[in-house]
Amino acid sequence: MKISATLLAVAALALAANTADAKGCLKGAAVGGVAGHYAGHHGVLGAIAGCAYGRHHAKEQARQRQEQHDAPAAQPNQPPAGQEKL
Repeated sequence: MKISATLLAVAALALAANTADAKGCLKGAAVGGVAGHYAGHHGVLGAIAGCAYGRHHAKEQARQRQEQHDAPAAQPNQPPAGQEKL
């Protein structure tokens, strides 16, 4: 009964979570919760740590994508740096 109630609560929270705020958190919380459970019945602590790491990782990926998008495009007729004609 406890497991059913827990799964129902997790499903409700997953559906109600704002995707912009929960990016990376749900996946990290799921993995961290399972790892914490098997590492000594600390599923909640694992879920919290997993959520924090998932958010951090998602922000890093978003920052890298933004940097790649903002980087100036290479000019087609210009050779790569260090390979100019002498």
